[in-house]
Amino acid sequence: MIRILVAGYKGKMGQQTVTMILEHKDFELVGVYDPHSADSSLVTGGIEVPIYSQLTAIPDRCADIWVDFTSPAAVYENAKAALVKKIHPLIGTTGLSDDQITKLQGIAQASDISGLIVPNFGISAVLLMEFAQQAAKYLPDVEIIEMHHDQKVDAPSGTALNTAKKISEVRQSHHQGAPNEKEILKGVRGGEYDGIRLHAVRLPGYVAHEQVLFGGPGEALTIRQDSFDRASFMTGVALAIEKIQTISGLRVGLENVL
Repeated sequence: MIRILVAGYKGKMGQQTVTMILEHKDFELVGVYDPHSADSSLVTGGIEVPIYSQLTAIPDRCADIWVDFTSPAAVYENAKAALVKKIHPLIGTTGLSDDQITKLQGIAQASDISGLIVPNFGISAVLLMEFAQQAAKYLPDVEIIEMHHDQKVDAPSGTALNTAKKISEVRQSHHQGAPNEKEILKGVRGGEYDGIRLHAVRLPGYVAHEQVLFGGPGEALTIRQDSFDRASFMTGVALAIEKIQTISGLRVGLENVL
């Protein structure tokens, strides 16, 4: 049995993850983490597990996997604590900076513990990023539009930013658009990563969606991915839990276990 602790278990992704763990024959829920909880235990699915409200109260090696669906403000300290406590971190929370990821990778190496930072657990989203990277070798002019529900607090999404990073690995950075273009409305051209424009949409009714638009002389290519239900992410979460202990170091992307 793989023993799992879920941080952020009250959130929408956290709830889905707890349900998936309880239904999986090879997984065992051994605890949850919520810094705002006044309760000491959670009864769910016919079992009782401890609720930890402080990182310092979580025992070393109390779980095999730490699944994190918390907030951008908390995720770095959570991931750091998991590594120090010799628990493999599976980070689904977005918002980590490149510098923070580098620091966590150093801690993972020093602790000799593997982990995964996953911008998107959807198999289709992983394929979109891989396809986009391949397309950028031939169509280097590209912009990204990501669309999410109106309660998402960070922008751009981790998936969109990771898509831009993967694209930037295979193309030369360059300015896109007219050399003398001016924004009549500030920010209308979106954010920028290495010359790639990113646009974030936040609307009720959406879950998680992304379009990567490529343009070339006389032609265009659009790659689109849609997640209509958070349940679609659970296949990727389960796969990552099963495979996370087989990789080395702290990696970024579900493709590392596909």
